Amino acid sequence: MPAPATAPPPAMASSLAILVLALLLSIQPVTTDLYLPALPALTRDLGAPLAAAQLTLSALLLAFGCSQLVWGPLSDRFGRRPILLAGLGIYTVASLGSAFAPGMSLLIVWRIAQGAAMGAVVMCARAIVRDLYEPLAGARAMSKALTGLGIVACICAPLGGLLSDWLGWRVALLALTVYAAATLALVAVALPETLAHRNPQALQPRVLLGTWALVLRNPTFWAFSLLTTATYGGLFTFLASSSFVFIDVLGLTRTQYGGVMASSCVAYFAGTFLCRSLLARFGLLRTVAVAGALSVIGGTLMATVALLGWHQPWVLMLPFYLFMLAHGIHQPCGQSGAVGPFPQAAGVASALNGFMTMLAAFAIGGWLGARLDGTVWPLVNGVWFWSAALALIAWTLVQKFGAARDHA
Repeated sequence: MPAPATAPPPAMASSLAILVLALLLSIQPVTTDLYLPALPALTRDLGAPLAAAQLTLSALLLAFGCSQLVWGPLSDRFGRRPILLAGLGIYTVASLGSAFAPGMSLLIVWRIAQGAAMGAVVMCARAIVRDLYEPLAGARAMSKALTGLGIVACICAPLGGLLSDWLGWRVALLALTVYAAATLALVAVALPETLAHRNPQALQPRVLLGTWALVLRNPTFWAFSLLTTATYGGLFTFLASSSFVFIDVLGLTRTQYGGVMASSCVAYFAGTFLCRSLLARFGLLRTVAVAGALSVIGGTLMATVALLGWHQPWVLMLPFYLFMLAHGIHQPCGQSGAVGPFPQAAGVASALNGFMTMLAAFAIGGWLGARLDGTVWPLVNGVWFWSAALALIAWTLVQKFGAARDHA
């Protein structure tokens, strides 16, 4: 079989590839971070219970994860570009629907549609990295793209707070439509097909099951997928609970909360830069090990200050910045590592990786919905748990199986 492409095609400059990847990957924090400052207000405005509000996040992420199992094989069969165009088109329509939803039930339906469409966008972005780069170069490219994601995320949280405070939560949701439409236009104009060799048998049940089995039997895939699942588990715990903790428990305004979210994005942004420096100096496995130490130190310090009764926003956030710094390292390393062994099945590998991550997020959403009790503890305990899991995975599974990524 011909070798996969290892560099961007001539029609697409490297800088443009990174820009497009950054915008595609950023659709996930745009979908959550712009929305979070408005979540308490829309919950009250629609007269909905807290559990229903949590469902607007957890159901979106479950749809996001499950849909990738469909989008992945479709992209291996038909290419990345048509799947991206379809996903961004559906997302744009669903964003309009969610902004004008008259009640919580319909809002949840539109958010599920958003999540399913977002699955096509993010899955294709991860697969494109494998189309264009070998694993170590892919980690560097992913880190650059995620630096762009960090910039977008830094803007989203305060923007969502300002829009919600000044113009109402519906305008905050409408901003998602603008982002999706602009990204759709750029992809339509500037992104060529990156999949060098489509697989005409990718959708045949026997072939599809065989591809899934090939991916799921690979220990390198499991090591890096568990890494990305654990780091996103800690982040999602923060995303799903922080608006209620910081606004309703600790008394911040929505605009101040947007500032808190932006500050955590700055830490993540710095982590993506640190990732590239560590990769160049230490390589992939030692970089992940260092990030594991940062994760567990951050989570443990956060739990310590909470146990000491220091329940102030910035005191809790300072150790969380260490977790977010490490998140900026774990994400590019984990995502590129999970798809690295599968140049001819990057779509399926990306889809299964995304499915695992979002299945965990859905479970976390259900857990938080039952445990948000007017204290900081659901947030603190969740981050602490995932930080410990991250360190364990980074120091054991990734070190044992990660070295096989180039030889699978």
